[in-house]
Amino acid sequence: MELAPYRRELVAYCYRMSGSFHEAEDLVQETLLRAWKARDGYDPARASVRTWLYRIATNVCLTALEGRGRRPLPSGLGVPSDDPGTPLVPAPDIPWLEPFPDARFDAEARADLRLAWVAAVQHLPARQRAVLVLREVLAFSAAGVAEQLGTTVAAVNSALQRARAAVAGVGDAGEVREPDDPEVRAVVRRYVRAFEAADVAALVRLLAEDAVLEMPPVPLWYRGSREYGLFLERVFRMRGTGWGMRRLTANGQPALAAYAPDHGGGLLLHTVQVLTVVGGRVAHNAVFADPPVLEVFDLPRRISAEEFRRRR
Repeated sequence: MELAPYRRELVAYCYRMSGSFHEAEDLVQETLLRAWKARDGYDPARASVRTWLYRIATNVCLTALEGRGRRPLPSGLGVPSDDPGTPLVPAPDIPWLEPFPDARFDAEARADLRLAWVAAVQHLPARQRAVLVLREVLAFSAAGVAEQLGTTVAAVNSALQRARAAVAGVGDAGEVREPDDPEVRAVVRRYVRAFEAADVAALVRLLAEDAVLEMPPVPLWYRGSREYGLFLERVFRMRGTGWGMRRLTANGQPALAAYAPDHGGGLLLHTVQVLTVVGGRVAHNAVFADPPVLEVFDLPRRISAEEFRRRR
């Protein structure tokens, strides 16, 4: 029985359920281990290998999520800050939502991998979360999901209705634009150029009026192009100018690896920034600085300025 071909989609599923790429990998490892141990009892007449694996993965996820709270972004915890000078103190005790590194799994640019959608799904009870993802994202039948969860079709349909209402309007598919969309690429290109030039005025012109900037693991966030710009001024005062930005994608969204200048004349990986571009403006920037999160993108930690220019 060949299980490896299903690993990629199972990681995406477990990520949607858990909100953590690291945890998703562990959950899939446990899923495949259980499947291997139970392989002699698998009956192809009852279910396909894929359906069987998802049943195991769902049980693994529900067990892992039992009694646990959601993984938030800072904007999901309270009101925005109005002080760009607030100390940047990480809160490592909070299990933050993590980004999904598209390049590792050739993920498609899909609305149901967007950070906003995954963050909204985190508000659902675990079983409702499973129903929503299995029915809406993976297109399993109501009867199939009922069998996976050991419940009735009526219960599945009721859970789906409640889950849909809870995430209605979040990550609206009509607003989702692929990172390769020409308008999105143009906005990101101008953003990179302005950031590398430390041109805060040009950066602010690229922002939506109510743009959100947040920086897990710091439980702090800002709303509004003015506040966003004031914070960037602080960043350039603190870390200097001469940054380098490398384009990538995360959660099916345009993303940037930001490299800050270091004292040795090179560039040091500082953050991964996941952008939401709507209507030709940057509407949201989730800036991830936690080292374990940065590691999943397989980026060099330090690079010379000359080598960075060659790689672009």
